[in-house]
Amino acid sequence: MAAVSTVGIVGAGAAGLALATFLADAGVKTEILEKSQGPSSLGSGITLQGNALRILRQLGLWEEISQHGYAFNDLGLRAPNPQGTVLAIVDDARTGGPDLPATFGMYRPKLAAIMRERALAAGVVISYGQQVVDVENLDHGVRVSTEGGQSRDYDLLVGADGIHSAVRKAIGITAEPQPTGMGIWRAFVPRPAEVVRTDLTYGGSCYIAGYCPTGQQDMYAYLVERAQDRHQQKDATIMAELAANYGGPWKEIRQSLVNGAPVNYTHFTAHVVDGPWHRGRAVIIGDAAHSCPPTIAQGAAMALEDAAVLAELLIGSGEVDKELWEQFHHRRAERSGAVVKASVQLGQWLLDGEQNADVPGLMGSLASRLVVPA
Repeated sequence: MAAVSTVGIVGAGAAGLALATFLADAGVKTEILEKSQGPSSLGSGITLQGNALRILRQLGLWEEISQHGYAFNDLGLRAPNPQGTVLAIVDDARTGGPDLPATFGMYRPKLAAIMRERALAAGVVISYGQQVVDVENLDHGVRVSTEGGQSRDYDLLVGADGIHSAVRKAIGITAEPQPTGMGIWRAFVPRPAEVVRTDLTYGGSCYIAGYCPTGQQDMYAYLVERAQDRHQQKDATIMAELAANYGGPWKEIRQSLVNGAPVNYTHFTAHVVDGPWHRGRAVIIGDAAHSCPPTIAQGAAMALEDAAVLAELLIGSGEVDKELWEQFHHRRAERSGAVVKASVQLGQWLLDGEQNADVPGLMGSLASRLVVPA
């Protein structure tokens, strides 16, 4: 018998939907509280590494998801010259095991839609327009208050509500994401035929120029620069100007930008909650507990792993006790912390102009850990 009968989850992102589905499949009454007024259609592309695909397969979603994205098993490195010369093509680590692709790109809103439909089919209730304002631990449960004066009681509350988590603040955890010094332009554009994997270019007008195919017709491209105040300049013109310094597929990408492709700009931030992620019967997971720059594309994978491990423990334990929390933090804190540390380190080497950085060593060491299931 599961350790809980009712669970409230704040946030309808990947972590929240995955956890809710696992629990609902096990007969736990599960409700997601989402502050937005309905399902979001915003977003561009997402890169999913093999260890993220492993969790999606556990949810029974891989077969469907595989029809809506682009799988590849290698990584390209290009020179920052007008030709975009390919310097090397290297095998990428299959962190989900040999029977899953190393990397899979897809349209982020499509992934969300597939996961949402799976959760609803399992019996999960998704309540929109619910902004959490307070969390109160009870003797054997937790009470959640939302804007408008409503309250709900659950056996357990899970904050899966992102880097600016309301639950994290409400339960007294003070860690906040901190800027790392980099900013990233992203654009969702048509896929040039030449783009069959992620290619990275280091140097030139930006620290990193890269892209990821997300389907037969589309992809997303990104440029990483030193963080700037771009709040009044979020248009494709500036990204197009930066892209003009790169060759190969970037010529077609730039034309899409000139034609007005949608772009967005955000700053890189990172944080890890030091110590336990729970307070009483409330716990945070995913980006609420740890976040990192997308330099190694492991953010979604870490969030999905959090959800899978927490669900496994809640379903397999007789009660929510000290032993359950110790197991959860033992399996998640060090692993996700290592990902955050590596992600920040890669960016810092670029900011510092480090010429002798052991990037292959760092990535190889991390991959050897991630290939082992969480």
